Amino acid sequence: MLLHIEKGTRAMSFDEKLEEARDGQGSMKINEMEQTKVSLMRTYVESQDPSSRDPSSQKVDDLMIRRFLRARDLDVEKASALFIRYLKWRQTFVPNGSISLSQVRNEVAQNKMFLQGLDKQGRPISVVLGAKHFQYQGSLDEFKRFLVYAFDKICTRMPPGQEKFVVIGDLEGWGYSNSDMRAYLGALSILQVYFCSILL
Repeated sequence: MLLHIEKGTRAMSFDEKLEEARDGQGSMKINEMEQTKVSLMRTYVESQDPSSRDPSSQKVDDLMIRRFLRARDLDVEKASALFIRYLKWRQTFVPNGSISLSQVRNEVAQNKMFLQGLDKQGRPISVVLGAKHFQYQGSLDEFKRFLVYAFDKICTRMPPGQEKFVVIGDLEGWGYSNSDMRAYLGALSILQVYFCSILL
């Protein structure tokens, strides 16, 4: 989805707007209006979900709040609703703060996803090998946990100030035996709702 911002006589895509906002080192400039919205959103989220202030929970920093704001075109109300939904989902789906390797052992054993350094803008790159995914009975919950496990690992590799990462899907050798519609739909629902703010 492209957000068009008028600049001169042509519209700019959201990605072009983000690129223009970079400070030369790949970090994002924070304008005053955006920082005000981050503060408003933090206050609102903390009033609705006091656990977001808990230092033992997943760190809720300005960068995370800003990612959700940008995912909703800086609309504080929409971004806050999405963020509160995300926090509640994390509390139930990842109650210990992270997914352990023992919870995704079968998925990790397939060696289907790995990190491949950073791109020129400093975004972590992850490569997914579609031909290495195989469905096994009762795997949907583990697959969803694996997805969160992998994305959390990628997010820990993000340089300071970076807000996005890149996923490259390699479908060479992919065939019917790798087709898993339940897993694809499960992944899509998690990506659209909970990781929409960081996936490029």
